[in-house]
Amino acid sequence: MDALGHDKGKMKSSSNSSSTEDPEAQSPEFCPGFKDVDAFVKYGLGTVVTATKASANLPQAGDEYDFYRSFPGFQEFCETQGDALLHCMSKLMQYHGCRAHMRDRNKLTGLEERFDLVVDSNDVILEKVGILLDEASGVNRTQQPIMPAGIQPPKTIVSSWNRKGRDFGQGGSSETFRLLHAKNIQRPQLKFREKVDHSNTPFVPKIFVKPNAIKPLPSYFANKRIRKERPEDLDVPAALADFIHQQRTQEHMEDMFAHPYQYELDHLTIPESLLSKPEPQMYKPLPETKCLFVDTLEDLVGLNEKLAQSSEFAVDLEHHSYRSFLGITCLMQISTREEDFIIDCLELRSELYILNETFTDPSIVKVFHGADSDIEWLQRDFGLYVVNMFDTHQAARALNLGRNSLDHLLKLYCDVNADKRYQLADWRIRPLPEEMYQYARADTHYLLYTYDRLRVDLFEVSNGQPTLLQVVWQRSKDISLKKYLKPIFTEDSYMELYRKQKRSFNTQQLAAFRLLYAWRDKLARREDESTGYILPNHMLMKISEELPKEAQGIIACCNPVPPLVRQQVNELHLLVQQARDMPLLKAEILVEKKKALTPKRKSESTLFGPHDTSRGSESDLPDFSSPGSLAKPGVLFSEDEDEIGNTQNLGGLVASAKITLFEDSDGVKEEIHLTVAQQKACSIMESFQNPFRMYLPSKDSNIHISQNAKYDPSSKVYEIRNRWKLQSLEQQRKEAQAKQEARAKAREKAQRAAEERKKAQQTYQESLQDVLTVRQQKLGAKKRERRPSDLQDETPKPKVKQPKPTEKPVVEQPPPPQADFKPFDYSQSDMKVFAGGRAKDSMQFDPNRQAAEPRNKRNPKGQKRDSSAGNKSMSYLAGKSERGNRQNWPKR
Repeated sequence: MDALGHDKGKMKSSSNSSSTEDPEAQSPEFCPGFKDVDAFVKYGLGTVVTATKASANLPQAGDEYDFYRSFPGFQEFCETQGDALLHCMSKLMQYHGCRAHMRDRNKLTGLEERFDLVVDSNDVILEKVGILLDEASGVNRTQQPIMPAGIQPPKTIVSSWNRKGRDFGQGGSSETFRLLHAKNIQRPQLKFREKVDHSNTPFVPKIFVKPNAIKPLPSYFANKRIRKERPEDLDVPAALADFIHQQRTQEHMEDMFAHPYQYELDHLTIPESLLSKPEPQMYKPLPETKCLFVDTLEDLVGLNEKLAQSSEFAVDLEHHSYRSFLGITCLMQISTREEDFIIDCLELRSELYILNETFTDPSIVKVFHGADSDIEWLQRDFGLYVVNMFDTHQAARALNLGRNSLDHLLKLYCDVNADKRYQLADWRIRPLPEEMYQYARADTHYLLYTYDRLRVDLFEVSNGQPTLLQVVWQRSKDISLKKYLKPIFTEDSYMELYRKQKRSFNTQQLAAFRLLYAWRDKLARREDESTGYILPNHMLMKISEELPKEAQGIIACCNPVPPLVRQQVNELHLLVQQARDMPLLKAEILVEKKKALTPKRKSESTLFGPHDTSRGSESDLPDFSSPGSLAKPGVLFSEDEDEIGNTQNLGGLVASAKITLFEDSDGVKEEIHLTVAQQKACSIMESFQNPFRMYLPSKDSNIHISQNAKYDPSSKVYEIRNRWKLQSLEQQRKEAQAKQEARAKAREKAQRAAEERKKAQQTYQESLQDVLTVRQQKLGAKKRERRPSDLQDETPKPKVKQPKPTEKPVVEQPPPPQADFKPFDYSQSDMKVFAGGRAKDSMQFDPNRQAAEPRNKRNPKGQKRDSSAGNKSMSYLAGKSERGNRQNWPKR
């Protein structure tokens, strides 16, 4: 306290001196001694830091504090400072309206009471700080809450999302808003032409026509017969029908779950006009703008034609999810520069696919705000997809505006206070009330002007470059590529909700939670109700935690009681009883279950190990009986590796259990060339050393070696141990050198083999030079007939050299006149040349040949046989006429 008073004196003196010297300091001060808030905060922060440093230097609790406490001076100083601090804290607590009896000297309850008072006071002060911070950020907690009409407000109202903003210009008068909610409304799902699929199967897109397509729609969606063909229509047993359906869907598995406009979005290019700085086009006033409510097919077609003529339009959706399992899109708002449109999606649910013509047009910009959910709802309910979209929420994030909501953007750019009173209203109400009609219209009326202003800011923030604009367009395209995924129930679905609650359940409570979760999901799918309507999450956790013994206990855990829980309370009671019959495990096991999604694997035997191959099946083990597989002989110690043989020829990293004592030493394995991967594996295996080598006794004598002697540098054992290390390094060097020599020998051997093949080929070419061809023999026979007298003097004509492409062709002399052709006498030839020939395989079925040939015979090199007439064999098979064979008819 003395230090604080000294600091205050310094502060006052400094402030007085500054006021006398600086004439500008005569202006009104924020606080005595501080000219503004920043100076006060800076001084307060420095004081707190100084106090924190001083408190760190105090004696710590324990022996140090007890030692200083033994001195009377220290004890008296602590009591004086403690009373001063308690007095200061009491004043602060009285100022904030808290209990301040801090001078209780009761040794038993005084300390606990003081601690409780401090905790309560801190809660009150922090709550006030939070309220002030909310008011500074624009959230006024003193506003009046919105209550439904006709309901008397209770004494204490807990409400935060539906508070009314006071207008200070009207004196802060309160008003009761009408929060419209319909209880007795006809379910719109009953009027849908296509019933909603709530089965536990993945979602299949509803599209069957693809406008503006670059890549055509897959046959599964384009052909309605394939989509509507079900196995139940076939007159076959149920098991066979399921098999047929499975085989039928596997053919189109990739098309069924792919994004239909994936190719178009991947190849979408943004024009330069959209990447430049635009000129914002002001919106029309709301009363002067025409608004059309679309609830017929004719109006929908007319709207589609108007949208096709525009260059951009804004879109927003109103959704309802409380009384439906998957949710329902109830309303769609579309605004152009000239008009506003509101579409009744409940009435035109089956016809809204018409808008795909404009929604997928890459030349038209579709402006959304926060389209992450809207894209999925359009796919799920109407089969609509969006190409070339701009998300204003992503643009606000790129600009770092702090608040990215639509009402903040409208207030910032349009100076419009958006009214969010009907954000959670029931949009299934028909006819639509006027208040909800105007609320829905305002969501998209100002969105196009906001889109222009955001593009201007993005262009200016990037210093005249389209960098941020490209980022926003890319993020918007990624959102357009999202696919709707139906919630699928699995055996572990409850674990996701269980982890979010951050509670620790025992086995009985966890079993009850699992059973109740499965019951809720099944009932929600059957009744088409949301899981929150069937049984909210906090009630589900309460029942699982309490495990009531009676049915009335389940009712007591729910306030208010959901209607379906009251109807089926007996079934819930049976599920809870089933969970109570589960064995109760210790808390340690539950901690392990909570950390992992699935419990750890428990083996049947306690001696089971993950690498224990003795408990696996024999079919899973590798086969070492084949001659191609190499095995490393089992070795006990690394010193014996040299005595076994060549350990470099390893086929893998698996060592078989072979005893070298009974192995035949005469049989030497042939040298096998290893691949690069096998050589790397062998080098890795050889780099490993036996970690127990130094602890093993020598082979000659079994002398005991002291453990301490191995680490004593003055001992002989230490010297021998280092020598072993050097020997192991020397051995590794020799092995590496041997490897290099083996590789060099293999390289030389391959070169010699190549040279031998080359010499053999040259010898074969030289032997073919003296052999006359049939044409040369024919010409020689003609010459002999014409000039038999010159037969002995005639020499064989040398082979004419073919001219190169660059050389001019040599003009040949005209051939002599040919004599009469004399057929070749085949009786003089060796007929064994034609003995091994086989006719080409015919494409016709021959049972005699099929029985003799193997079934898996294939055409070499993977080439298909040509079934044309020119390639068929001309050989004739006696006794097999194919003139009237039915198999020779052309296929349809």
